Amino acid sequence: MSVTVRVLLGLVAGFLIGLAVAGSGSPHATTIVAVVAPIGALFINLIRMTMLPLVVSMLVARIGSVSATGAVGRVAGRAMIVALLLLMGTALISLAIAQPVLSRIHIDASAARSLGATASAPSSTTAAPPGTPSIGDWLIGLVPQNVFTAAADGAILPVIVFAILFGLALTRVADAPRAAVLRVVDGIAGAMQRLVGWILELAPVGVFALAIPLASRLGVAAAGALLVYVVLVVSLTIAVGVGVLYPVAILWGPLSARQFIAFCAPAQAVAFASRSSLAAMPAMVESAERANLPPIVSGFVVPLAAAVFRVGAAVALTVGVLVLAQLYGVALSPAQLGTVVLSVVLTTFAVPGIPGGSIIAMVPVLAAVNLPTEGIAILLAVDTIPDMFRTTENVTGSLVLAAVLSRPAAPATSLR
Repeated sequence: MSVTVRVLLGLVAGFLIGLAVAGSGSPHATTIVAVVAPIGALFINLIRMTMLPLVVSMLVARIGSVSATGAVGRVAGRAMIVALLLLMGTALISLAIAQPVLSRIHIDASAARSLGATASAPSSTTAAPPGTPSIGDWLIGLVPQNVFTAAADGAILPVIVFAILFGLALTRVADAPRAAVLRVVDGIAGAMQRLVGWILELAPVGVFALAIPLASRLGVAAAGALLVYVVLVVSLTIAVGVGVLYPVAILWGPLSARQFIAFCAPAQAVAFASRSSLAAMPAMVESAERANLPPIVSGFVVPLAAAVFRVGAAVALTVGVLVLAQLYGVALSPAQLGTVVLSVVLTTFAVPGIPGGSIIAMVPVLAAVNLPTEGIAILLAVDTIPDMFRTTENVTGSLVLAAVLSRPAAPATSLR
């Protein structure tokens, strides 16, 4: 039995037990919740433990490995600009649509406060803090005075900014010392991804333990919120693909609409079935070569985009944060929503290349706005279908990037 099936069974069993506990009125109900809650907290702490070294090492490794000179550097710079614009647009669209939809989900206020009381995040039981920082203070806070203090305090966003700047500086270092640093960072990133894989093997138990207190406090409203999450992510992913990605590629790329649809189809099929952008990379490269895209695009941009560009994750991360805020009764201020968007855009570049990686990478985004991270295990349990669409979107976004960056070259020949 696959881990995905076991996780889903754990979610269903936990929800059923939680609903039974909520309706029993037995004095033993509190005892049951008290026994399983530490198990769920332990699973979440294991995920938290890996996130900071995983995100930092992957960002430094991916940015630092890009050459900053010559044609490769110029293409990488253009690719980064286009990628950031697409990610920012996707996150803003997801926020604009998902927030009013989720606001219609009714969560009992006392139940949300009760659920928030079990979470570790200090602000999970309150609305926007009274001292919401100004835009200027928020911008200043992005640059830490001491990156180690920021990491120890759980200020994830400033640490991500530091990792990006460090990676960019590394591209200007001579080849030999840069290669030495990258070997170490690559090793850390690889080890952390392996550790995350081990932790996810425990997901059925962790999800079961987290679902019981969630269902016992929120009842069927929790199941409704999860259903809305699945529908929203799938619907928004399709909408962004059809309404944003395809038009961008067709208007600013060398391929016609018919050609671009045929260009994407093979890699999309692999991505949908495998839930892995890296698994679809050979099909992406083959499509780029078959379309006669410039060699620097097929040989450099496409593999790089397959590894780091996650436009589908911008949808899932944004919607996931809003769903958890609704479940825990947290009202996000405009400044916090801005932090969510920026955190999502930056964090997408560090999503691990594993099924459900976007949900795991939600931890830094939640930490950036002081939201409880316990809920990610619940989202992980229902993520199979959203992940299939999200991975397909990731691959489509990478091919859009390839098409747009091919525009200065001679028009591509028809696909054979």
